[in-house]
Amino acid sequence: GAIEDYTKAIELDPQYKEAYDSRGWHKHLLSDYRGAIVDYTKAIEIDPESKMSLGIYSRRALSKERLDDYRGAIADYNKIIEINPQNIRGYYNRGWAKLELGDIHGGCLDWSKAGELGDFDAYEMIRKYCN
Repeated sequence: GAIEDYTKAIELDPQYKEAYDSRGWHKHLLSDYRGAIVDYTKAIEIDPESKMSLGIYSRRALSKERLDDYRGAIADYNKIIEINPQNIRGYYNRGWAKLELGDIHGGCLDWSKAGELGDFDAYEMIRKYCN
């Protein structure tokens, strides 16, 4: 029912960014990752540079990862880091995506940056993968 409600809200206001974002999350929860990506993309198009968009880029990257689109996920993490260079999760998650593509060195560099910014779990990833 939530998806129907968000769809109705979007029909009433096609620029309702939060409705696209929320509908995308519910689609993600139902494993409709492609549908979620479409909604997240629309929400981002409405206001691509806002701080609120950081979370939307992150959720879209997660949906892309579920589809094994790690390059697409990295592009979203790059945008998160561009908007906020201090975004710890952007570096940490980009490290995972890079690892999935076989770029262990790149992943280790991202985890190192995440650790420098205060994510001490990143150092565990470095110990595990970066020897």
